[in-house]
Amino acid sequence: MTKKREIQIGQLAPIYDARLHSDFRELMNFAAFAYMDDDAFIIKKKSKKPHGEPTYKHISFIDFKNDVNSLGTGLLSMGLKDKRIAIIGKNRYEWMVGYFATLCGLGISVPLDKGLPYDEAESSLIRSRTDILIFDKEHLDIVEKLKENPEVKVSLYICMDEMADYHSIPEITAKGRELMAGGSHDYLDLPVNGDEMSIILFTSGTTSMSKAVMLSQFNITYNIYAMLQVEDIHRGDVNMAFLPYHHTFGSTGQVLMLACGAKTAFCDGLKYIQKNMVEYGVSVFVCVPLLIEAMYKRIISGIKKQGKEETFQRGLRISKALRTVHIDVRRRLFKDIISQLGGDLRFIISGASPLDPEVVKGFDDIGITIVQGYGMTEASPVLAAENMKNMKPGSIGKAMLGVDLRISEPNEEGIGELIARAPNVMSGYYENEEETANTIIDGWLHTGDLASIDDGFIFIRGRKKNVIVLKNGKNVYPEEIETLITNLPYVEENIVFGQPRHKDGNHKDLALCAKIVYNADTMKAQYDASTQDEIEKVIKKDLDAINEELPTYKHVLRLIATDKPMIKTTTGKVKRVAENTLD
Repeated sequence: MTKKREIQIGQLAPIYDARLHSDFRELMNFAAFAYMDDDAFIIKKKSKKPHGEPTYKHISFIDFKNDVNSLGTGLLSMGLKDKRIAIIGKNRYEWMVGYFATLCGLGISVPLDKGLPYDEAESSLIRSRTDILIFDKEHLDIVEKLKENPEVKVSLYICMDEMADYHSIPEITAKGRELMAGGSHDYLDLPVNGDEMSIILFTSGTTSMSKAVMLSQFNITYNIYAMLQVEDIHRGDVNMAFLPYHHTFGSTGQVLMLACGAKTAFCDGLKYIQKNMVEYGVSVFVCVPLLIEAMYKRIISGIKKQGKEETFQRGLRISKALRTVHIDVRRRLFKDIISQLGGDLRFIISGASPLDPEVVKGFDDIGITIVQGYGMTEASPVLAAENMKNMKPGSIGKAMLGVDLRISEPNEEGIGELIARAPNVMSGYYENEEETANTIIDGWLHTGDLASIDDGFIFIRGRKKNVIVLKNGKNVYPEEIETLITNLPYVEENIVFGQPRHKDGNHKDLALCAKIVYNADTMKAQYDASTQDEIEKVIKKDLDAINEELPTYKHVLRLIATDKPMIKTTTGKVKRVAENTLD
């Protein structure tokens, strides 16, 4: 039997001291002791008066601990021990309090995607065997429908807001606080096993395709421990909770902020991000490439509209020259630009998909550092990342501390599947032994992503299932070409896939096709293109220029151009299989 060829990848070296916590209660108690009266959260309450000023509630780390313990005590007094408690709703303080209250002794948490249609919410509750559902008032219609379904075994529905006919988090928290004042320690004495399955998280996908990932609290606390040792986030930073809490990147990121003493504010919505950054003085932002790239495009567009391109370029030249002699004046030179993002933003963490290297360089030029991370729900989620001392354009950095990453069976180009072994890797998929066996093989998590390494840095080449194998045997990784297309100023989103060259021909004889969603306003304003023919002419000219930079076998030969958004999962990823069949 031939042994599999594997390339081992080195790990990031620790930079900062960090504490490893065995479970969420230990982490929460540490944060309350270490940061005490510092703000953990700031909550905005809009004025009821027209054009009235909002008020802000400041919640300290001690307040957070007390609220978690009070809610947990109240829930325990209702007989809710050893329960599976699902939670659905937008990011808000009550979501995180409910999450921690469940995990600090009551049972298993089941975070649900707030964007799920009814059928998928129903399926998730049934498959996870959920007993209790915590929800926000925006999901009342779904809750009312769920209550009529005998297959859904939820026995109690708890609203995050005070609402008639439902128990609420404020009501139960007040009850628990009263019990604790009277001497109750029952909740505080509940055992917490950080190594047991405590969280069931559904991967993105349709009801039939989503998988229920089983995570322990230690999976997550170890991942946080690894991140704290290498990333520049610290006490006093201001974080904005943008990524949804139901997604492991969002929830683990929030627990990370609690562990390191950062303050969290909540985003009012996608169109208010820039306003909220100014409002709260955000210094650290965890988000996805699509948003980062949009922010950068707005910055460059603003510079052009103001006619300050030459001034900006002169500033870049001055800054670059000074940095060669170790003088850094970027944030002073580009103060006006940074002030548009709040004035304090210094560090952005990007994940979920590759980020355009030009955007990374563009932000770095003005004094804002962007690092990329790589991970998946099955790994709680981070497996690899860049940090201040380890950055390379286009890479996802190096393996996190304690994470063993390898490239399995690399081809002649050094590209193979990325596999992982680490304390933060899941125990498996809930009640799905077949998928677990296909994903965790001999103790190694098979990510499904193809990667290569260069000087110790990992480069994701694409999804294993997305590789286009041409008739000549060449492999094309569509994500590589998609990154180039994304740079075009009018492109909102795009995918590249293979189409048979002939209608009834050999399905191995493929031509590359790009499906591009364009911004009609940009097309009209910058290219004077309004009709479909004019628009396609502009795009084809740009595709020809991209083709000139690529080997012949990677040339995009066909185009589908539209201004209609692509079909996506609730986490914003394009459903390639669906889009490949649409024109």
